[in-house]
Amino acid sequence: MNGKVGFNRVWREYQYGFGSIGGEHWIGNQRIHQLTSQGWYELRVDMSDFSKKSRFAYYRIFSVGNKTSGYRLTVGEYEGNAGDSLKAHNGQSFYARDKDNNECSKLYKGGWWYKNCHKSNLNGLYLKGSHSSFADGVNWYDWHGYHYSLKTTEMKIRRQ
Repeated sequence: MNGKVGFNRVWREYQYGFGSIGGEHWIGNQRIHQLTSQGWYELRVDMSDFSKKSRFAYYRIFSVGNKTSGYRLTVGEYEGNAGDSLKAHNGQSFYARDKDNNECSKLYKGGWWYKNCHKSNLNGLYLKGSHSSFADGVNWYDWHGYHYSLKTTEMKIRRQ
């Protein structure tokens, strides 16, 4: 990640995806739904900070609902060393800046499964480590809190 691709996008861009598969990108909520609706899937989130430390969060169950559900997130049991900053979003629909019932996407400048607004926000602003603004970076609260933006994050899904 280098921050060259902005993630403060509209719903349709998150629906179909954006960016370059060889770099920063979002594959698209519709594609994620199509994949995860065809069997049991798991999710691993790999992340690193600017001190060259890395952590991961693994979810034994992962799926994204259809468009009608608002691409509702389902995650199961957590394992890992990053802390569980995604479970709080379980059951939540996806929000983007133009489809933002709870104002969180506007406040935290990215699309995500916002709920009260977030404990994780992997599509926030790329702020390069410690910052003084509150929770608008690439955040994983249980590892670095709300005042640190991560260097890299990858969401990896695979069939069980």
